[in-house]
Amino acid sequence: MTEPTKEELLARIAELEKQAGSKRSGRMEFEVSEKGGVSVYGLGRFPVTLYYEQWTRLLDASDALRTFLEENKAKLKLKATE
Repeated sequence: MTEPTKEELLARIAELEKQAGSKRSGRMEFEVSEKGGVSVYGLGRFPVTLYYEQWTRLLDASDALRTFLEENKAKLKLKATE
């Protein structure tokens, strides 16, 4: 395996700095992972990564999930809104 060039390293550093800055903004961002999954950044400390079929199953169940959340809201830990 060959060593990366100085230009490649600088480009990678710039990319990582851009990602680090955007991740702290609080808004959700989407990215295709190296393995072909979709990662969602901005929900918590770590990204949530699922494959296409998993995302579509989750989206198809969105009404049931909303109902479940509302029915169990009293049991759930809620973050204080600022």
